[in-house]
Amino acid sequence: MTVNTADVGMVGLAVMGSNLARNLARNGYTVALYNRTYARTEAMMEAHGDEGAFVPSEKLEDFVASLKRPRCALIMVQAGPGTDAVIDQLAELMEEGDIIVDAGNANFHDTIRREEAIRARGLHFVGTGVSGGEEGALLGPSIMPGGTVESYDRLGPMLEAISAKVDGVDCCAHIGPDGAGHYVKMVHNGIEYADMQLIAEAYDLLRRGLGATPAELADIFAEWNTGELNSYLIEITAEVLRQVDAETGKPLVDLIVDQAGQKGTGRWTVQNALDLGVPLTGIAEATFARALSSSLPQRAASGALGAHAEPLEVADREAFIEDVRRALYASKVVAYSQGFDQIAAASEEHGWDIDRGMLARIWRGGCIIRAGFLNDITAAYDANPAAPLLLAEDAFAGTVNAAVPSWRRVVASGALAGIPLPAFSSSLAYYDGVRAERLPAALIQGQRDFFGAHTYKRVDKDGVFHTLWSGDRSEETWS
Repeated sequence: MTVNTADVGMVGLAVMGSNLARNLARNGYTVALYNRTYARTEAMMEAHGDEGAFVPSEKLEDFVASLKRPRCALIMVQAGPGTDAVIDQLAELMEEGDIIVDAGNANFHDTIRREEAIRARGLHFVGTGVSGGEEGALLGPSIMPGGTVESYDRLGPMLEAISAKVDGVDCCAHIGPDGAGHYVKMVHNGIEYADMQLIAEAYDLLRRGLGATPAELADIFAEWNTGELNSYLIEITAEVLRQVDAETGKPLVDLIVDQAGQKGTGRWTVQNALDLGVPLTGIAEATFARALSSSLPQRAASGALGAHAEPLEVADREAFIEDVRRALYASKVVAYSQGFDQIAAASEEHGWDIDRGMLARIWRGGCIIRAGFLNDITAAYDANPAAPLLLAEDAFAGTVNAAVPSWRRVVASGALAGIPLPAFSSSLAYYDGVRAERLPAALIQGQRDFFGAHTYKRVDKDGVFHTLWSGDRSEETWS
């Protein structure tokens, strides 16, 4: 057994855990390794043991003993009870001041609970969001650690070293206390859901409207990736559309079953938005669209439903492509704007003091939603940290305003042609709702007062009022 030699440890050596461990070792850190099944540890050492300094252990006790004090152990195991079990086992073996890091996709409520329990034992618990997938974990992800400032003093330099770099800036920063790190990763994933759904809707419109092949559409997305839509998701869309199945010679996208999976972070994001009262329409519709795609009994029963649709006829190919591009850009900005609004609301609710400009900065590289316009988001929040509406900031207002005619044409064309555009449509509806001088909510408030005496306010005088709807219809002033 090697004692007190490893800078950091990794528990859980599936692909993400092993790639993070390799990333740390490649950056000069000695990494302790532990997996419940030792054969996986042996397999990693055989395949990658020459990439850096590793200290493998068959027993968890030896793993903990191999770590330098204050000990720092990262966990990358399946979320849920398995994570709790590993945390408890580590906590039993660790000493005051040691650090346990959960780098998986945990629910932030669980992180808050775990942090409180571990803090009571004199240890630090750090819920850390990691985005970038398998490749990012190895080559440089975006990393979002929560926890205490003291824990970041020990942990931060290592995480910064292995993170992605953009313009010489680390895509890693301390987000805030307890659940803040896992929270922003959750919202990141919610934005990712919206972004992917919007791209899929754009693909559907272009394919139906142009009658183009997937390979031809790949060229369109590749071209878009050279402009203001530049992003990782647009880039890989072109790659997916170009892929040809080796066995059949057909486009792979035509052979993939049209049922989108999800692991829960999108649902968590929408559920929390409801708790906070934040209108997260684009992300919500994207999440529901995935659920609908997998609602097989309902889809199977839909044969009796007529389309009553008009053919999607494109008179000007280039103009149509540009309309879809502009609608996609505007809708993507809505998704990011709503996501950052949700983060601001949660930060206030939990006292996290999250810097949205800093967050946009560390999302510019490594993560799945990395995009060129995150530079503009960073600049917008740096200039106005308390910006109430990202859409209305100078960096976006002009471009989004210019896109509105295209946006309307795209949504209208989709509706007339019977093409489902839930994310495009809800994003435009949000834009129109947030810019409206007066909304029909006045009628809703009157209805609420009618059946439940919920009261209302007036535009012409101060106070809270109730109408005696079941009486003489006179108005009372309520305190």
